[in-house]
Amino acid sequence: MEETAFHFPVKVPATSSTVLVFWLLCSANLTFVQAGIHGGGEQALAKIDIYKTTLALDGSAVITAYPRTLGSLGEDSEWITVNIVNEKPSADDWVGVFSPANFNASTCPPQDEQWQETPYICTAPIKYKYANHSNQEYTETGKSYFEISCGLSNPILVSVSNTLQFLNPKAPLYPRLAHGKSWDEMTVTWTSGYNIDEAVPFVEWGKKACVVHLREQLAGVILDSYILVFLKDLWPNTVYTYRMGHILSDGSCVQSKVFSFKSSPYPGQDSLQRVVIFGDMGKAERDGSNEYSDYQPGSLNTTDQLIKDLDNIDVVFHIGDLPYANGYISQWDQFTAQVQPITSTVPYMIASGNHERDWPNSGSFYDTPDSGGECGVPAETMYYVPAENRAKFWYSTDYGMFHFCIADSEHDWREGTEQYKFIEKCLASVDRQKQPWLIFSAHRVLGYSSNSWYGLEGSFEEPMGRESLQKLWQKYRVDIAFFGHVHNYERTCPIYQNQCVSKEKHHYSGTVNGTIHVVVGGGGSHLSGFSSVIPNWSIYRDYDFGFVKLTAFDHSSLLFEYKKSSDGKVYDSFTISRDYRDVLACVHDSCPATTLAT
Repeated sequence: MEETAFHFPVKVPATSSTVLVFWLLCSANLTFVQAGIHGGGEQALAKIDIYKTTLALDGSAVITAYPRTLGSLGEDSEWITVNIVNEKPSADDWVGVFSPANFNASTCPPQDEQWQETPYICTAPIKYKYANHSNQEYTETGKSYFEISCGLSNPILVSVSNTLQFLNPKAPLYPRLAHGKSWDEMTVTWTSGYNIDEAVPFVEWGKKACVVHLREQLAGVILDSYILVFLKDLWPNTVYTYRMGHILSDGSCVQSKVFSFKSSPYPGQDSLQRVVIFGDMGKAERDGSNEYSDYQPGSLNTTDQLIKDLDNIDVVFHIGDLPYANGYISQWDQFTAQVQPITSTVPYMIASGNHERDWPNSGSFYDTPDSGGECGVPAETMYYVPAENRAKFWYSTDYGMFHFCIADSEHDWREGTEQYKFIEKCLASVDRQKQPWLIFSAHRVLGYSSNSWYGLEGSFEEPMGRESLQKLWQKYRVDIAFFGHVHNYERTCPIYQNQCVSKEKHHYSGTVNGTIHVVVGGGGSHLSGFSSVIPNWSIYRDYDFGFVKLTAFDHSSLLFEYKKSSDGKVYDSFTISRDYRDVLACVHDSCPATTLAT
C-alpha cells in the first residue's frame, strides 16, 4: 500500500516535555461535551473523551512522523510530516498530538467532577484532526495527508508514532511587551522551561543605535515557566533592541533571537500616536487543527491584519477573552505563539474577560464556570498589567496624549466598591490639557449594545452595567468607552442617560456633551447577533470580525476607524476636533450643581 503524507505545524512550547508522540485512534460513535462557553460553542479539546481510550494496537495501522528533532535551526515552530497507512480505515479515525510522550493518566491529580469539564486537562491532547481531512478517499485507500484530528467518545488506540525530540525545550520563547507602572517603563514577559533554581533569567537590551547593551536581571518569576523583567528609564519615542536569556549553572547562556520595540512618548507629548482595540479574539491553528467547532473563525484574520499594519501601530489593547483556553494550558502556549509578532514589537495590554476569570465560589462577580477553573491565574501570569493588585485587573496607563482607564467587569464595579473608587480616581487624575483623549474600557458591555440577548432583557446593557458608571463618564467627560464580550461591532452616538446629545455622526467638535460607546468584540470568536430592534442611539452595526484603530494627530484631532479583519479596510469612521476649553465647558451633570445664591 502506497503511503501519502500530511503536514502540520507544531509549536515548540518551552513548557512541554522533551518529546512528542502521535496517536492514531478510531471510534464508532461521536459525542460532544459542552464546555460551558457563554453564548454557545465549545472548546475543541473538550470533545475528546480520551480518558475512555481502550488499547487495540494493530500492526496493519502505521503512523510515523518526522523530522525527529525539532528546532534544530532555532525555530519557534516547525512543520511536521506525518505518514498514515491503515488497512482498516474509518471516517472516525483521528490523530492526536501528546506531550509528554510517555504520559500516564494514573498520575493525574484528582478531578472535581462537579465543575471540571471532560476530558480532563491532564489527559487531553495538544492538537488533533480527523485522518480524512486532506484526503476524502481515506476510507477507501487508508492513506492520507492532513493536519490533526478532532474528538470522539470511546476512542480505540490503534497505532502510536515514533517520538519527536525538541532540541532545546527550555529555550526562552514568545516575548510579551506591556507598559510598566510608569510611562518610561516597559515590561517583558516570556515563557521558558528553566526553573529559577537552575538558571538566572535576564534581558539584554539597549538603544538600537548603541553597540553596548545593558543587562537587566530578573525582576520576578511566576510559576517557574513565565518570566517578568522591567526595563526602566526609557527615553521617549526611542527604538530599543532586546533579547531574553538564561544564565545556566555552568556560566553559559541560552538566548532568544533579537527583537525591538519603540518606547512610549511621555504623557502629553505631541506626536503621531496610534492605538488598536478589540476583544474576544481567541486562537486558531494555521493547520486547521482544534477548530472542528469553528469557534474562533476570525482569529487568524485579525492577527494577520495587525501584523501586516504593525509599522503603523504603537500599542494594542485586547480587552478580554484571549485564547478561550478554558483550563487547557497548551492553548495559552499556542495563543502566545500566534500573537508573538505583535506582542514582541508593541505593548499588548489586556483586560480580564469571563473566559479568563469566572469560576464558582472564586470571588468573581459572576458565578459561572466560563474560565474552566483558571480563575485568572494564566492571564495575570503570562500578561503583565500595571495594576496595584494583579488579581484585580483594573488599572490605568498612559500613552502620550491618551489616558486609559481599564476596568475589570468580572469584579464588582458598582458605586461604593473598591473598583468604583479606582475608576473615579483614574478618570479624575488626568490633566486634559496634556492628555485630551480619555478612554474607558471593560470586557462586558457596561455601556450600550443592541445585541440580541441584551435586547431580550430590554436593557441593552450588561445587567447593572451603566447605572453607576454613566455619571462618572459624564462628569469627567470620557471621550470613548470600549467593550467586548458581544462578538460584533457597534457604535453609538455621544450619549448620556439613553439620549443622544449630538445629531452629528461622523465629525464631532466643540463641547464634550456625552460619551461614544463602542462594542468591539468581533476580534475572532463566533459572532453574536443583533436585536431586531435598532435603538435610536445605534449609529453603526456590523455582524463581522474587526477591530478599531485610534489615531491622535495632535491635542486637537483624533481619528476613529473600524476595520474589518477580512481585508483591513475602513468601514466606519469619525473624527473629533476640539480645543482644551471645550473639555472644560460645563454640560448636564458634568459640573457641581449651583444656584443663584452660590
